[in-house]
Amino acid sequence: MRDCFRLSSLIRGTLICVYLALVVPLPLMAPPSLQLALWIAAPLGLFIVLALLSEEVCIDEAGLVVGHPQWCRWLLRRGWQLRWEQIHRVVPVGTSQGGFVYYLKTSGDGQHRLLPQRLERFDQFLNVLQDRTGIDTSGICRLTPPWTYQLLASIAAVMLTTELVVATAVRMNWITLPTGYPG
Repeated sequence: MRDCFRLSSLIRGTLICVYLALVVPLPLMAPPSLQLALWIAAPLGLFIVLALLSEEVCIDEAGLVVGHPQWCRWLLRRGWQLRWEQIHRVVPVGTSQGGFVYYLKTSGDGQHRLLPQRLERFDQFLNVLQDRTGIDTSGICRLTPPWTYQLLASIAAVMLTTELVVATAVRMNWITLPTGYPG
């Protein structure tokens, strides 16, 4: 048995959309002297965002491994792994927004590892965790409800659409920029 759980596609897609909505207009609005640098920096930033959003949790008979796929592991040298028998309990910790994050407490050394809560098939992941460790996971829920990311995705989509409409209108000379505008 080996299975990998990736970051939720809703969360990944939303954060990529937000990045694009915030960054794509920058080279278009920048003074000509900065445009080339921004056109180079934007894809590099997108690469870093994609790498950060590629974190996954892989489980097998022995335990779980949290890390990044091979294509970006060289860049993001972080991650951790635990054997099932090392996991002693789950510790809830309140957040300033009123939610909870959960830590896996290990036996022996007493280390705490943050339980990933933004995974696709999160319920299935919790079931495996419960089956393998015997720890009750029924009280564990996602960090944020899906509607928060749906709202953020909608706002980012409106931003991107508006930016596209304005850029098209400027290119077609339907609207003109004020004189003295550096772009």
